[in-house]
Amino acid sequence: MSWRRSSGRFSKTRRSASGTTSRGRRSGGRVELRGRTAVVTGGASGIGRALIQRFAREGANVVVADLDDAGMAAVAGEAQALGVKALAVRTDVADLAQVQALAARAFEAFGAVHVLCNNAGVAMWGGLESATHRDWQWVLGVNLWGVIHGVEAFVPRMIARGEPAHIVNTASMAGLIASKGLGVYNTSKYAVVGLSETLAKDLKPYRIGVSVLCPLGVQTQIRQSERNRPAALRNERDERAAPVELIGRSLAPETVADMVLAAIHANELYVITHDESLEPLRRRFERIERSILDHRR
Repeated sequence: MSWRRSSGRFSKTRRSASGTTSRGRRSGGRVELRGRTAVVTGGASGIGRALIQRFAREGANVVVADLDDAGMAAVAGEAQALGVKALAVRTDVADLAQVQALAARAFEAFGAVHVLCNNAGVAMWGGLESATHRDWQWVLGVNLWGVIHGVEAFVPRMIARGEPAHIVNTASMAGLIASKGLGVYNTSKYAVVGLSETLAKDLKPYRIGVSVLCPLGVQTQIRQSERNRPAALRNERDERAAPVELIGRSLAPETVADMVLAAIHANELYVITHDESLEPLRRRFERIERSILDHRR
């Protein structure tokens, strides 16, 4: 279920079987996937891999972007086994030139891109008081600038094609609810949510929908993000904090991919994967509401 305001109070609304709500749907061009093309960054594992597999089963050609060469090759092979064309492009999303090259390769190979998933992401734990400048550069470089670079490289080409399209930006429940010990990550994901909300409004006239994915726990390798941290952005001392324990159950990436596909077809802005997030979200907005009402007294 989800929550909506009614007469100054929050009331419950049932979710659909896909896990997304029936509210928040927006007008726009419906994206049919068969024979179309989907690009997924961070596509070699986790949610990205599940998205590639899901799109391929829908009949879409796919472009896998990642830094994991072996993983990309495996995922591309899985997609090809499903009868679609697949392209693997090594891409560091923190580098605009590499994302521009990714877009050029995708459009050259397939003529158009109909779904873009800015999914690549990293995580780190620790209080803001101990975060280094290198921590900020690394996390924001991938989580925020990676999304910005995707928008810069792909959106003008999508608009020029004039076809219905859709963009999915992977944020997190940490982009809607702040958690102690996740400050740098929280900051990056809050920015992605705000970017996505604005992008949805800006691209509506072009029939390009936008969804922002905000999961809690998912069975991925994000806790091993440090393995891909560039040497130039590593700290001199390795003093990583222990990972924060997340509330709720840990979902399979395939379950999340199904929710994303449903959101694309319904042109829904928010993809909230866990019912466990509803109560903290409700508390947050009730605190905001109380603050407004208190100032009126």
